[in-house]
Amino acid sequence: MVSFLTSPSINHTWLPNASTQLGLYRYGQFRRNIPFIVRSEHVPSTSTSSCEDTPGRRQLLAMGATLSPWLFFSQQTLTFAAETKKGFLPVTDKKDGYTFVYPFGWQEVVVEGQDKVFKDVIEPLESVSVNMIPTAKQDIRDFGPPQEVAETLIKKVLASPSQKTKLIEATEHDVDGKAYYTIEFIAQAPNYTRHALSAVCIGNGKFYTLTTGANERRWEKMKDRLKTVVDSFQIFNV
Repeated sequence: MVSFLTSPSINHTWLPNASTQLGLYRYGQFRRNIPFIVRSEHVPSTSTSSCEDTPGRRQLLAMGATLSPWLFFSQQTLTFAAETKKGFLPVTDKKDGYTFVYPFGWQEVVVEGQDKVFKDVIEPLESVSVNMIPTAKQDIRDFGPPQEVAETLIKKVLASPSQKTKLIEATEHDVDGKAYYTIEFIAQAPNYTRHALSAVCIGNGKFYTLTTGANERRWEKMKDRLKTVVDSFQIFNV
């Protein structure tokens, strides 16, 4: 049985800070109680690296591929071979070792307790956030199967205890030999219902969580874009 409360690597780092998680229920409050800064620029200074003119790059160009500036890392064994989809912007954090894309037009905001946050300034429930905590575990599967981990995360981290939650699906997939769990769930508050997706993975001695979502009334319109965001999340060795 998975237990985050009894895990020495999480007990004193994650759960006490659960109130700062942006996964769901803080959207109605962080604009009032947590200071944040809206940045007009889209490209973080730590989020890009130059492309090298390698044979592999030239081959991809000859095949008509669209290469993002962060596609290749000269000192990393990992090569990102995915194209940046139209209508999305890439984020790569070389210090903490993760990458994902978010919809064009979302603004970066700074929120206490979160490593990266991008959101729609008109629809505040439409956002993506990344959080990390230290862990001694080596694999997400060490915490248990997807369903069990998902239920624990939703109950203790991703939603407020006062919210009514429903786990829709929890699945596992593999990217370059690393296991990821993807969670789809709904959280109902008195004044809104949010449909959310989370991806969790372990690497670099950290437990990574990416969460994105939208108001339930806009889910059908946003679901494909949100699935692109969660599916794009990858971590790499640093």
